[in-house]
Order: sequence, then C-alpha cells, then structure tokens
Amino acid sequence: MTAARLTLSRRLQRTFVIALSRIPAPLVRLLVRPPVNSAGDHMAPDVALLMKLTEAGDDYSDLSATAAREVTERDAALFADRIDPCAVEQEVELANGLWATRYGSGKPSRGLILFFHGGGFALGSRASYAAPARMLAQGTGADVLSVEYRLAPEHPFPAAHDDALTAWQYAIEHAADWGIDPRRIVVAGESAGGNMVAVLCQRLRGQTVQPMVQVLIQPVTDISRRRPSRDEFAGSPALSAKQIGWFMGHYLPEGTDHLDPRVSPLLASDLTGLPRAIVTVAGFDPLRDDGLAYAAALTAHGVPAEVIHERELVHGYISFTAISPSSRAATRRLVGAIAAELNERQQHVGSST
Repeated sequence: MTAARLTLSRRLQRTFVIALSRIPAPLVRLLVRPPVNSAGDHMAPDVALLMKLTEAGDDYSDLSATAAREVTERDAALFADRIDPCAVEQEVELANGLWATRYGSGKPSRGLILFFHGGGFALGSRASYAAPARMLAQGTGADVLSVEYRLAPEHPFPAAHDDALTAWQYAIEHAADWGIDPRRIVVAGESAGGNMVAVLCQRLRGQTVQPMVQVLIQPVTDISRRRPSRDEFAGSPALSAKQIGWFMGHYLPEGTDHLDPRVSPLLASDLTGLPRAIVTVAGFDPLRDDGLAYAAALTAHGVPAEVIHERELVHGYISFTAISPSSRAATRRLVGAIAAELNERQQHVGSST
C-alpha cells in the first residue's frame, strides 16, 4: 500500500488550502456565501469554501477510470489529515490477490472494525483512506482491517460484494490470532463501502457469527430511484449526478436488475434480525435520503439504528479532515459513536457473564 506522493506544487497547494480553512468563519463568509438547503440548513463556511475551490477544478468523470484514480488519489493526499501511523500497520493477504491493511495499537484490542472505503465501486484505495482508518483505530481502541476490494470496470458487480464476504470470513477465522473475539467485529463502510456493508449484513443474517454493529457512512442504498436529495444536490461538486452516473456505468453491467437487493439493499423484503446500525448522512449530500430511508427501514423492522445527521456537510467529509475543521469534527463524532458502541457492548457482555 503506497500513498500518492505530492509534488512541490501540490504541497504548496495543500498548505494554501489548509491556511484558508483556518480563516475565521465570519471572514470566510466574505469570500463565499454558504448555501442553504431546502430544509433550512446552512452549509459550514469552511466546506462552502472548499466546494468553491473544487468546482473550479477538473471533473474526474470526464476521464477514464485509470486516469480518474490517479487524480482522486492525489486529491486524497491533498485533503486528508496527516495522522500518525499506528504501532501496527500490517499488510494482510485475505485471499489470492485480495489485500488489506490491519491498523492497531499493538495492545489488547477492544474489537475489530472491518472497513470498506468509498469511491463509487470504481475509485478509492486503502492508501487514500489511511487517515480515517487510523482515526478509527486510534479513537476506538479497536483494530481496523481496511480492505482493498476489486474495482470496476475491470471487476464489475458483484465482485466487490464477493470480496466483502471473503474479507468477513477471513476476519472471523483470524480474529483470535490478533487477540480479538470474532463476536466483536464492527463492519463499516463509506458511500459505496456503506452499500457493501448493508449487503454483507443481509447475506450474513442467520449465521452463527454476525457483525456486532454495522456502520453505514453516507451509504448508497437504492440505485432504482432518485429521491429528492439526488435532485436537490445534482450539481454538488462533492458528488454530482453526472459522477453518480459515471460510477454506475462502470459498476453495473448492462441488464443488471437495479431492484436486486445486492444492488439496492433498501429493497430487501425483510430486514429483521440484522445488526444494530449507525447511519451517517450529510445535509448537502445527494445520498442523504438513501441513508435516511435505510435507517427508517431498519427501525421499521425492529433493528436499532442511530442516525448521525451532519447538516452542514457534504458527501465524502471523512476525506476532508485536513482542510475542513467541520469535517474533522464530524469524523471525530463518528469515531466517538463507534467507540461508545464498543464500550457499551463490552460492559453488557461483562455484566452478563
């Protein structure tokens, strides 16, 4: 796993953008007017400034998947926090050619977080999501296993879901080797990774060992229809309708049934018996209503679902932690919510033994 290296000009750009992010909010509002959504939420000024800068840049959906990956990996190096490495950062081969990185403190762990990065099933990597993985490991006391699943268009649907299942099987079979109880595995994913988590939990229902908690970070849960947030934020520089179409064009082979619960997990006929959930959404995200609808569906089927609604933010905020204080604070809230689940479950287990 090798992170993208920044050229001198990109390092200077990073320094400049970070400096801008530290300008007091009243002054930022003189540079850019934060938009207001239909719910009356105001975008955070630092995020509004970031969106203004992003809007002026190139659109990866005008490129091939290979070229888009190069651009987005460089952007990740530009926007993500510099988080100190964990004491343990181990490369793990889960299966033939399927790799992951395990992050840990080297001390007895509170559990394991099996993590799937975002990127519309076509972009993203362990390297570009190293900062949030380290934040999760250091903030929860759990190990994190970040998976380098196969990407489209080279490996279209359902390759990513098959890799998720392989990663889960490896995790439960090897957790004890890392001093972790396989019943204390959290599955977490962002955007496309959130879709993978939802599908994985549905596939595992009824098995002896299931995820302790599912964490869906700004997930896409229904490809079959456009909810209001898709239309309201169709032009979002963070994730536009054009980019969503580009992702799906790469990911879904022609003729794929969009009603298949492996594509649109919200459409599963029965969600009972699934792990309790943490679902995060952002107020200015075209996928906001997907996340809210899935949380509501889980609740309707008797599955506890905690919703963290970051009303000031946009899609992908966990990757903007270097240049957006608002995004950094939200990511820390997410880490805190997962830590609280791990702690509560540990206390529950302790009190019942």
